Amino acid sequence: MRPKTPLLEKTPFAISPIPMAGAHTPHAGLCAFSRVLRSLRIPAACREHLHIKKRESGFSPEQSLEALVLLHLAGGTHMSDIEALRKNESIEKMLGYTPPTQRCIADFLEAFHDQDLLHQARERADRNKQLSMLPDPSPALLGLEAVMRDALHVLCAHMFADETVATIDLDGTIIESAKQQAHRTYQGSTGYQPLVAQWAETGLIVADEFRDGNVPANFSPRTCTRAAFAALPDTVTTWYFRGDSACHEHDLLSWLRDPHRSSGPRGEILFAISARMSPELAAHLRRVHETRWITYDVEQDGTQRQWTDLSFVPSERSERKGITPLRYIGLRLLKPQGELFADGNDRHFYAIITNRSDPDGAAIAVWHRAKAGTIEHVHDELKNGLGAGCLPSAKFGANAAWFRIACIAYNIMHAVRTAWPDEEVRNARAKRIRFVIINVTGRFSRDRRKITLHLSAPEEWIQHLMTLFDRFPLRTQPTG
Repeated sequence: MRPKTPLLEKTPFAISPIPMAGAHTPHAGLCAFSRVLRSLRIPAACREHLHIKKRESGFSPEQSLEALVLLHLAGGTHMSDIEALRKNESIEKMLGYTPPTQRCIADFLEAFHDQDLLHQARERADRNKQLSMLPDPSPALLGLEAVMRDALHVLCAHMFADETVATIDLDGTIIESAKQQAHRTYQGSTGYQPLVAQWAETGLIVADEFRDGNVPANFSPRTCTRAAFAALPDTVTTWYFRGDSACHEHDLLSWLRDPHRSSGPRGEILFAISARMSPELAAHLRRVHETRWITYDVEQDGTQRQWTDLSFVPSERSERKGITPLRYIGLRLLKPQGELFADGNDRHFYAIITNRSDPDGAAIAVWHRAKAGTIEHVHDELKNGLGAGCLPSAKFGANAAWFRIACIAYNIMHAVRTAWPDEEVRNARAKRIRFVIINVTGRFSRDRRKITLHLSAPEEWIQHLMTLFDRFPLRTQPTG
């Protein structure tokens, strides 16, 4: 008798060369995200705001947008990845139409590019003797911004209607790119450097601004900040702002401090921003007496986190009569005796600039530092979890649209994981969302005029999906 082959030294099945019959898909969970997208009335917002000429292919802007959102969520990073969805018969059954071709997707994205606006921006930069430029958004990009804002309002009314506080976290990120049109960033690599603003209390992206890599981080951050506050629903009555040292900029500070500001909420916006470390501020921090430093936290390696109020009043243009002077809070990281940082020093100094009057500066420092747990995770998800880290085009406007669509996909993903009944996916990253929700096998069948999705999943999972469908109501009606 032939000896038995150990289990892990063989493949216990054979592969049939004949495709499985029926309309099957390994991405049946995408139906949850399509459901949320349509329930948020994004297609209607596209018809209202996206005035892009319908191509000869027959695909409408709302179809192209939905296909791109699902492409990001499914793990696609290139326009060519749309073919994997396009060739799947079940995706057609799921959406009611066959997804656009790669060429149609490219045409759709290129409609957001306006070469004349780039020329105008270049002329402005040349007049001001600037190497970098920040072009005005094209009408199509403004329309896409309006789509994102409208969807945000519907989602907030649906899931966050009781949220009256909004903390806006603003930060930039670098997307490396070897494209010839990409410019060199401050890190030395070539690429782009978009800004993203997140509403911390809800976890949603409220604004973005795509930029060339050589645009300084502190160049006009007010534009994206203003767009972020303008996108908030009317239910918000209390506003906060957090930013890094790139936000320590005259125009932004003046706008934040003005209760009668234009294009924004009327009233007080409390903020905390990392201060630029000027030679004068650095010298002032070093002169602070040891007795004034207050330890509020000790890290595992013994490094002490300390704070103190600074009597530092710089001659800034943002200081004007009738406005309370900004408060500077000094921060110090102090190594235990005998230990040093990598640069050979036993202490590092930082500072926060704020208009908050809380007596406990440590609470402000901890609150400001929490920004790293919100917006930086969003950057990671956009670039590594979704497809924002791989830009598809040599045209600036097309890349800006691709990035903004990734932001819309992020908000839809966040809505699904927040509403999904299983709390274990509440804080899941995109990769786990695909593993748990998206990558589920499904088969579509049709009986007379009724199309049914059969899922190869546990009954509990199917109940979760049905609960999500109930939470985002939408008419069920056969197509074709």
